[in-house]
Amino acid sequence: MDPQAAKFIGAGIACIGMAGAGIGVGTIFANYLIGALRNPSAAAGQFGTLIFGFAVTEALGIFSLLVAILLLFVV
Repeated sequence: MDPQAAKFIGAGIACIGMAGAGIGVGTIFANYLIGALRNPSAAAGQFGTLIFGFAVTEALGIFSLLVAILLLFVV
């Protein structure tokens, strides 16, 4: 197998994590919204958890993009 092709395949596989991050963010906000509609008085107390989950999920997506870029340009 050509090493250049292997780099492209590896970078493509690494980018799958970005799709997971997008789905994760949607799931986090959807579940927060469902919980807030069911119990509006508890919504303010869970907002910090929402932001933390959003930040962690987005960080995982950025890390997968970083791995893909490293595979393409460094290795």
